[in-house]
Amino acid sequence: MKRSWCDMRRWGTLAVIGLALAAVVWLPDRPVSSAELEGPTAGDRRVTRMVTDLLRSEHLSRHPLDTEIGQRTLTLFLKTLDPGKMYFTQQDVEFFLAKRDQFVHDISRGDITLGYQMFRTFLARIDQRVKLVDELLAGPFDFAIDEDMVSDPDVAKYPRDDQEARDLWRKRLKYDLLVQMADKKFGDNKKKGADKAQPAKPPEDPKVKLARRYHSFAKRMHQTDHDELLEMFLTSLTTSYDPHSTYMSPSTLENFDIQMKLELDGIGAQLQFDDGFTVVNKIIPGGAADKDGRLKAEDKVTGVGQGPDGEIEDVVDMKLQDVVQRIRGKRGTIVRLEVVPVSGGEKKIYNITRAQIELTDSEARSEIIEQKRNGQTFKIGVIDLPSFYMDMEGARRGKPDFRSTTRDMGRLLDEFREKHVDAVVLDLRRNGGGSLTEAINLTGLFVDEGPIVQVKDKNGKKTVYNDPDQGTKWDGPLVVITSKFSASASEIFAGAIQDYHRGLIVGDRSTHGKGTVQSLLDLGQQLFQLPNAPPLGALKITMQQFYRPNGDSTQNRGVRADIPLPALTAELDVGEADLDYALPFDKIDPAPFQRLNMVERARVEQLAAASAQRQKSSNDFHKVALEIDRYHELKARKTMPLNEAKFMAEREKLNIDKKEEEEHEQANDPHRPIFERNFYSNEVLEITLDYLSQFRLAANN
Repeated sequence: MKRSWCDMRRWGTLAVIGLALAAVVWLPDRPVSSAELEGPTAGDRRVTRMVTDLLRSEHLSRHPLDTEIGQRTLTLFLKTLDPGKMYFTQQDVEFFLAKRDQFVHDISRGDITLGYQMFRTFLARIDQRVKLVDELLAGPFDFAIDEDMVSDPDVAKYPRDDQEARDLWRKRLKYDLLVQMADKKFGDNKKKGADKAQPAKPPEDPKVKLARRYHSFAKRMHQTDHDELLEMFLTSLTTSYDPHSTYMSPSTLENFDIQMKLELDGIGAQLQFDDGFTVVNKIIPGGAADKDGRLKAEDKVTGVGQGPDGEIEDVVDMKLQDVVQRIRGKRGTIVRLEVVPVSGGEKKIYNITRAQIELTDSEARSEIIEQKRNGQTFKIGVIDLPSFYMDMEGARRGKPDFRSTTRDMGRLLDEFREKHVDAVVLDLRRNGGGSLTEAINLTGLFVDEGPIVQVKDKNGKKTVYNDPDQGTKWDGPLVVITSKFSASASEIFAGAIQDYHRGLIVGDRSTHGKGTVQSLLDLGQQLFQLPNAPPLGALKITMQQFYRPNGDSTQNRGVRADIPLPALTAELDVGEADLDYALPFDKIDPAPFQRLNMVERARVEQLAAASAQRQKSSNDFHKVALEIDRYHELKARKTMPLNEAKFMAEREKLNIDKKEEEEHEQANDPHRPIFERNFYSNEVLEITLDYLSQFRLAANN
């Protein structure tokens, strides 16, 4: 099975998103403990051979499986396991990297013994570090002395001996304790969605909390099974070719399909892992848990049973994926949850009947905003589009009402026309991509005919994809908001809109910069050529690069805004160019197309000048500029102070890691309003009204 896919998200993000959704079917396979991970299985070898063969024959780069790829793979796997360089020693790293030539020879034959050896060493180091954590936490910490901890992983070094490891962990634990102290001081530890009416709980001893965190991490790593290890290791191989080629295990592939079709069976609760506990992050409106009414956000799930009288299995310290698998099940069946309520008190047992759930967080949503200017009221139709979704399975089976971005957007645009909207604003700021087909079809709702995207494969063969349908759903003024999180399919859409001079692009200086197309190859179907083949997972492999109608790729460069607005998101290291082994920018000949001239360069300059003048007199935009300067100042630092007074002073100003995390969470927060009204969105509306005036003036002339 082969599916065209444009998306910026890597396997880990997909896994987390998918696992956070209580869903579909639990396959009660016996989990394999890490103690059994002595070496590759026959299934590991079969999948590995298929992946290496496909990488060599189908990947866009045509890069051979050589020593360079071996070096990249092993380096990436070390980074996946130990991103902070806290567990492995320098001797471990040198030993493994010296085996890169042998590794290339072995993996070509499907042998990933070295991956198992690296992981077993990792587990041994974890056990050693946990003992060290317990020992260090039993002693005192001096927060008055002046010392620093290296905070940049690229600058950090692996410890060379036990003494260096001890000092490294002493500083790490000291930093962790300072973070907890700062959270308490500045109130950053308040849980989103918690019931403010609940009485405050007594604070937990910070050292006890830290000890549980590291013990819980160790326990979860020891629960790693063959599929998870294979996915981690093979994804280190695939991402050594480019950041978006990934191997998905059968469970990750299932989660991927759930995200695309936006529906599932389950209880309707988003879950997250927090220091050993599975915690309810959100109750999905209209889902089984919401209708039942007992399960609340911030409740802890400590046990799961099957059926009305099923035995409760303890899930404390269990991997989130395994907990979700136990909660998932067919609609109409009962799952039993042992819960520690956020309100306190004794544990409770809730029997909840699973049901079908519509995942509305990723679908297109709209609202109409009435904006006044010069005594006149204008209607601005705003659409928030978080992803380019499509129920690929439903489309393949000929399901007449399968979920589709284009269908939903067409319906919203029809509603806008019926309500006499004056202009449309399409918000793609948190849209990381999705279906290539949907990106093409959606562009066709605004462009009557012509090429939407060009695609080139590994052999240099070019294919032009045109608007498949005549006519448009909206031929009036269009403003598209983008950010550095707007990627892939979003960039296909924004690039075509810009090339055709069809609409105005407003937002961060440029979009993410992902200009490659991935195909999803179901390995079971590839091997057995059967519709119901055994699940072997899938390879999402970069096989093509896409280009705008004007011939430019968006790779590394992105789509540049016609009117850039200052924002911290534009400064974050989240673009394609910031990823390891990203493919380079490329350019081909333009495809013949007729520009619509609904956005003229001279008029864009006028709009930009008017916007700049408003920003100049805005205190809010002035604060953004100061925040950006401060961000770059702190970002340039490679260490964090471990003196309490200095640490608190830094935290009060701005903590870079926290700021990046907050910006990313805000960009992907499904609970936010469709179009939150603030100084930024108000400026977008002002630009839209300026553009609307120009548009009408040009139409009258």
